[in-house]
Amino acid sequence: MLRAFSIITIILLANLCSSQSLELKIVAEDKPKSSLIDSLGYIKRFDTYKSLESEVSTFIKKLWRSGYIDAFVKEISKTNDSLFKANLILGAQRRRITIFYDHTFNDDLLNFVNIEPKDGQFILDLNDLENVLDVLNRKMAEQGDPFSSLQLINIEKFNDQAIRADLKITTNKKRRINNIIVKGYEKFPESFIKHYLKLKRGQEFNLTEIKEKIDLLENLRFAKKIRDPEVLFTTDSTTLYLYIEKNKTNNFDGFLGFGTDEQTNKLEFDGYLDLRLINNLNYGETLNLFYKSDEIDQQTFRVNLELPYLFKLPIGIEAGLNIFRKDSTFVNANQHALVNYQINAQQKIGLGFSLTNSSNLLENDSAILNDYSSNFLTFGYQFIRPQFYDPLFPINFLLDLNLGTGQRENANENISQNMVSLNTYKIFNLNERNSLFMRLNGAYLASDNYLDNELYRFGGINSIRGFEENSIVADLFGVVNTEYRYRLSSSIYVHSVFDAAYFENQITETKEKLFGFGFGLGLLTNAGLFRLNYSSGKRDNSPFRLSDSKVHVSLTATF
Repeated sequence: MLRAFSIITIILLANLCSSQSLELKIVAEDKPKSSLIDSLGYIKRFDTYKSLESEVSTFIKKLWRSGYIDAFVKEISKTNDSLFKANLILGAQRRRITIFYDHTFNDDLLNFVNIEPKDGQFILDLNDLENVLDVLNRKMAEQGDPFSSLQLINIEKFNDQAIRADLKITTNKKRRINNIIVKGYEKFPESFIKHYLKLKRGQEFNLTEIKEKIDLLENLRFAKKIRDPEVLFTTDSTTLYLYIEKNKTNNFDGFLGFGTDEQTNKLEFDGYLDLRLINNLNYGETLNLFYKSDEIDQQTFRVNLELPYLFKLPIGIEAGLNIFRKDSTFVNANQHALVNYQINAQQKIGLGFSLTNSSNLLENDSAILNDYSSNFLTFGYQFIRPQFYDPLFPINFLLDLNLGTGQRENANENISQNMVSLNTYKIFNLNERNSLFMRLNGAYLASDNYLDNELYRFGGINSIRGFEENSIVADLFGVVNTEYRYRLSSSIYVHSVFDAAYFENQITETKEKLFGFGFGLGLLTNAGLFRLNYSSGKRDNSPFRLSDSKVHVSLTATF
């Protein structure tokens, strides 16, 4: 019995000794360097002597990366049954490294890490070495060689402060895009991939450029990016996957306006509808239908069609018809067509023509109201910077410029004419809640003489507010709209109204300034964007009257 007990005790003590953890203490040749070792940190407890030796080896490599390239293990000694001491010799620390490279390395990549190369070499702090090589390797991969690698060889002491090394570059054949696959919105127009995103099969693979191009989807109304693109590499092909989702982009806009007639003091109503259908055929096309009838017995009908990227080229066409009737005085019918060239995602230019026929509905012609026809050769430029992430204010900047030259013909004479029109606005985002909206809209018709039925008509909610729709007639006008906008929440905002205009009418020999004042409210609902404006207009030489105020209500619904 005693013998059995002794055997069990010996076994337990042996197991206890074998499971005892080993402790490591690393020291250097002097106290300051020993303190450095403690600040770098290392694992101190181990289950086996082999794992202890491995930690010492790993720590030596850490010292090498810190510039102690002469560091080595002098000895590992056993202090007691569980403590081992590793004595290291660190030597001098070199803080910089000079790296030499040959023609196989594209030194333009150094711009990404703010390094100036000189005579086939560049200098780094050793602390930055690992991060710089990682960035360079990643950029090489993004620029078409995803399986490239960088390695330092022939590392040796350069002087007392630095070391040198040669940069070895392992490259493969640069990759090209062999296939592009769209996920989520499989019917996304292929012409937009080629000309809008400027991605096509056969082009050199560059992941950075691809990501930048995919971000352009944020500038499209009818599509958006779901997530970043992905790439599948096989032995002999590269497949790019784009993740795109289709947006609801059709919208219907309309408003109801009412005001008091100055002569009858009766309440009068006016209104309009604006229907826009976008990308319903998955072609990127836009169809706009507009109709307006206002309180001074004017009717406007306009239909416009835009087809982008015809024949898979960066060329599109725009065509439209515009009919305007002024009570029982005259009716104008305008037809226009334009060929557009899409410069990039935000800019396009166009060249086209415009034809107008006007009929005098009165019994007799006059010097200022007559049947006529006109034709213009037109040039247009458009720049749009959207912010579609903001449903309240989706366009941040717009510039739309149109020029035209042509002639007007009637029974009495042919007159050469020129025209220019400009519509531009900008939203200045001051902070998350405050912004300033500024718009300039104007036009000029240059002619030796004028007919009343060919002049511009402006005024109303989409022009200078506080005046009746299209109540102001001019051959030259300019309107400045300003709004200070304050967001009460992500879906509600209030704003001020301050408008100013100047116009000239050569027929009536009028030159006048106009002003509009008021306030408004915008509310984003499930049905759409609801807007309400209250404004009052004032002419330069007339008193301000509240009785002339206008209230406009509109709702833009997206479906």
